[in-house]
Amino acid sequence: MARIAQDFADKVALVTGAGGGIGRAAAELFARGGARVAVVDINAEIGRNTVERIHSAGGEAEFFQVDVAREAEIEAMIHNVIQRFGGLHCAFNNAGISGTPGPFHEMSLDEWNRVITINLTAVFLCMKHEIRHMIGAGGGAIVNTSSGAGMIPAPYLPHYTAAKHGVLGLGKVAAREYARQNIRINAICPGVTDTPMMQGTLAMRPDLEEPMLASVPFGRMGRPEEVAAAAVWLCSDAASFVSGEAMLVDGASVCR
Repeated sequence: MARIAQDFADKVALVTGAGGGIGRAAAELFARGGARVAVVDINAEIGRNTVERIHSAGGEAEFFQVDVAREAEIEAMIHNVIQRFGGLHCAFNNAGISGTPGPFHEMSLDEWNRVITINLTAVFLCMKHEIRHMIGAGGGAIVNTSSGAGMIPAPYLPHYTAAKHGVLGLGKVAAREYARQNIRINAICPGVTDTPMMQGTLAMRPDLEEPMLASVPFGRMGRPEEVAAAAVWLCSDAASFVSGEAMLVDGASVCR
């Protein structure tokens, strides 16, 4: 933990989808490392709860209620975070939804657009405005949440699979474009992780739990803090020469 404190003291970290799961775990880890944390979520109740947890542990954080599907709200968010904390050094674009599973040929356009908007377009918009600030600030680090479905297909989730593949493409383009501006862009690809989103999926499709667990050589779901640790490390100075990477955090499920 001492190394994390050295990495994030006097830095500002922004986490979307920070009301629970991997996002909450990352926000808390950034704060424990000394960062001032912008906790971003569309749900005010759970977002403020994350802030309370950070404050209780002696950290500094503030909640920003944002719908990441709306560019105007994202642009205002970046402005407000910089006004409040004086800068932005790290961004973890983690907000996302699983979507409703179903056969490819029965997928509605509305459901497709909903998942693509939140899981892909919103990442593009967050990166756009984060990078715009970081160019003038001397650099920064961005991590996007993709998925094992960004590497291999997730049957019955064509919209989710397409979005998560797209997140990796966006990150690689930006990593090449902005390397000379000292901006690093990476992605994490979580596997089966015990988050509220995963529990929601299993509530809709309880038949999926057994094959999901069978696909993980560790024989269990990942814990949110295990996945968050990878994202926070990618934002740290310890990863200073890592950019354009898609890091699997999945208990050896994919092994590409």
